[in-house]
Amino acid sequence: MTQAVQENVHPYIVSHKDYCGGSPVIKGTKFPVRSIVNYVLRQGLSPEELVREFSHLTLAQVYDALSYYYDHKEDTDRELKENTEERLRAQKDV
Repeated sequence: MTQAVQENVHPYIVSHKDYCGGSPVIKGTKFPVRSIVNYVLRQGLSPEELVREFSHLTLAQVYDALSYYYDHKEDTDRELKENTEERLRAQKDV
């Protein structure tokens, strides 16, 4: 017996080809999911600290971005790797 895979809904996350090269962003902003991941999971900011720093974000948006990350970890990790400051600088120098 096979089970159907259910796609999780992320009401605060959208992708538009015109924003961040089509990367997932917080709905109504141009704030990428990868930035939430970078600030919270890599730099150690708490979600509460993040919304204090970026007052246009809500806790619900931040937690949905983190949930989206865990549902799309491989793609988001690839985006993080492709969008490092060093790599972007190297592309500008070419």
